[in-house]
Amino acid sequence: MRVKSLIFMNGSKLLLTLLKDYDVKHIFGLPGESSISLYDQLKEGEVLHIITRDERNAVYMADTYAKLTYKPGVVEGPSVGSIYMLPGVAEAYKSSTPLIVITTDTPLYGEKENYLTALDQASLFRPITKETITVYNVEELPHAIRRAFRLSTSGKPGPVHIRIPLDVLEDELKGNVELKAQKEFSKYPSQRPLADREMIRKAVDLILKSEFPVIICGQGALYSMAWDEVTELAELLGILVGTTITGKGCIPETHPLSIGVVGGRGGANFSNSIVDKSDLVILIGSNTDSANTYNWTIPSRGKTVIHIDISETETGNNYDSINLIGDAKVTLRELIKEIKGSGKIDKKNIILDRSALEDRLSKERREAVNPLRFIKELWSLSPEEAVLIADPGVSAIYTAAFYKAKKVGRYFIFNYGLGGLGYSIPASVGAYFARPNSLIFSLSGDGSFGFSAGELETIRRVNANVVIIIFNNGSYGWIRAEMKARGKDIVGTDFSSPDYVKIAEGYGLSAYGITNDEEISDTLKRAIKNTPSLVEVIVEPEDKFVPPVMPWSKRFL
Repeated sequence: MRVKSLIFMNGSKLLLTLLKDYDVKHIFGLPGESSISLYDQLKEGEVLHIITRDERNAVYMADTYAKLTYKPGVVEGPSVGSIYMLPGVAEAYKSSTPLIVITTDTPLYGEKENYLTALDQASLFRPITKETITVYNVEELPHAIRRAFRLSTSGKPGPVHIRIPLDVLEDELKGNVELKAQKEFSKYPSQRPLADREMIRKAVDLILKSEFPVIICGQGALYSMAWDEVTELAELLGILVGTTITGKGCIPETHPLSIGVVGGRGGANFSNSIVDKSDLVILIGSNTDSANTYNWTIPSRGKTVIHIDISETETGNNYDSINLIGDAKVTLRELIKEIKGSGKIDKKNIILDRSALEDRLSKERREAVNPLRFIKELWSLSPEEAVLIADPGVSAIYTAAFYKAKKVGRYFIFNYGLGGLGYSIPASVGAYFARPNSLIFSLSGDGSFGFSAGELETIRRVNANVVIIIFNNGSYGWIRAEMKARGKDIVGTDFSSPDYVKIAEGYGLSAYGITNDEEISDTLKRAIKNTPSLVEVIVEPEDKFVPPVMPWSKRFL
């Protein structure tokens, strides 16, 4: 789009015009004094603005929205709210989520004159974004927006921060400005570079010589939408496929070659032992962090590794690997082509059976609800297109380990970039606007609930098709279990439980409680039918009913 006469357009209207040119449909945030001019334009409704109850939660909404739409999430906050956005932006940065983070500000001279709410925003955001851009005058806005979208969606995606003082938003353009949106950067991956062909041939040679290769897909394989190529490669050679907790969905977990989640978060001994026995590990889109590899033991440092990733900062970072730096989808496509052309295909014939383990665990009788049985009931009642968002803790671990992905694609969101609490409830709002025709499940612990309970009002206001599930164990259960596992006294983890059902009802949600296994099925059916809804599930702390977390799980998994 080219606009030549913009003399009657102020900075706020120009900003909205530019965002629309990048196909922005939704913005998450809440107002402040520095953003009043922007809200004067938002009232026109051409871009839907979702008001939130906390700036951090607004970022979480945009983060999940970006993951599910494959478009950059857009979030805005006022100057005073900029510091509250930092946890969400840090999660997006560590998760490589493309975000456009807009903060309005006082006039820039205010920093030195003790202007109320004035802060050096650029210094705050610089360590947790791909770039922070300060807009000094209204004429700079087009360049800033183009740069932000290009950086956010290119290479390893991530958040970009744009700081816009209120006087820039209020100023009118003087003269002519040409605008041209770079449309290819309105989605991601914006470009798909192919890894070096010679390195691909080296990788093919290793794969064809391997006796027991295993594929492990990380979140980068989902970002690249490489699930068809992953499945084709696995079926071509009979290779078993695992995923990290954030890579869940790269292969249907009902597929005979799927071993489910591996690593230190949601990986059962069954799956991890297969990785341990392999003679070659093909990592696809994994950042090989400590959680996904259980401190670099799954796979072990001595394994032969092929690592495919878009980012040179990830490939070879923690393993001495054959590094294929490029987009996962196109690189796998070329690798498959080379294998087919080699004439040396030797398909493995491996049969897996983990049903006995799951059946035994799901039949264990507990004083409260058995989380595994709950997850299996949830799986049986959920539509194929349902989206599950789970906070760290019992909700994420049981979901990762035992809720089998029914189809390929992005249907699971786990905030294990940083792993902070309070993510899933606000994230469910972002998921609802990303996929309004899907049923959204937010799975949270009672510890997490306290961080984001205010967004129940948002969920009710937008009438989101969301079921919130609260696992209530009366504690910060993960830390409690860690203390016990390390032989420490349990200190500072337990708290009293309010009436979560009444809290939800006070916000206008349908609300239910589950105290034993027999109540699971009927209660879930009612909650799914009457969204938005909340279900409180009484469970035991993790140190009493141990989830699949190494080394906690060694006693029974």
